[in-house]
Amino acid sequence: MRGLCYFFLSILTQVSSTFSQVIGLLGHNVTLPCSYDSQAYGVLSFCWGRGKLPSSKCSNTVLSSEGGAVQFRQSPRYQLLGRVTDGDVSLTIMNAQWADAGAYGCRVEIPGWFNDRKVNKHLVMEEAAVEEPVTEDWTPTTDWMQEILTTSTPETCIGDFAASTEGDDVCRRRHFSRLISTPQLLRTFMNLCIPVPE
Repeated sequence: MRGLCYFFLSILTQVSSTFSQVIGLLGHNVTLPCSYDSQAYGVLSFCWGRGKLPSSKCSNTVLSSEGGAVQFRQSPRYQLLGRVTDGDVSLTIMNAQWADAGAYGCRVEIPGWFNDRKVNKHLVMEEAAVEEPVTEDWTPTTDWMQEILTTSTPETCIGDFAASTEGDDVCRRRHFSRLISTPQLLRTFMNLCIPVPE
């Protein structure tokens, strides 16, 4: 019977110790998630370590906390940005670097035998995409034309629009009319041409 218990215990340890992968971008903050039910257990002690979790505590501890207060932090780059009192004990690595890649383990010490919450993460670092600044290298061209028309009836026109293409440019024509004296009418045309990006 004792052998059967050890067998199931070893299987349980293997199942709970599998690694899930987290992708981090070089130079960015990366968060390794870990949480527990703080409503059921209250604020508990926990630790984060490098490498697979041992049978108790953490190996190569990078951060540990007791009663909601951080007791040990290997580097100021290791931060708890979640609400620890709500059970969010996720580890955030600030300004992640290539050397941060690898295995991490989170252990929340839940009272009782074999009750600890164990989370193993494998951090994979990738190069962050470089965003090229978008610059628009064009200058809109405009041309103006005025004409004086003689009409038999005075008219006032606010304006109308027309769009056309000239070569690779999109042009928009706006026509303004203004009554200057009866029966003459001043009409002004403006063409605005903008290159279409390829």
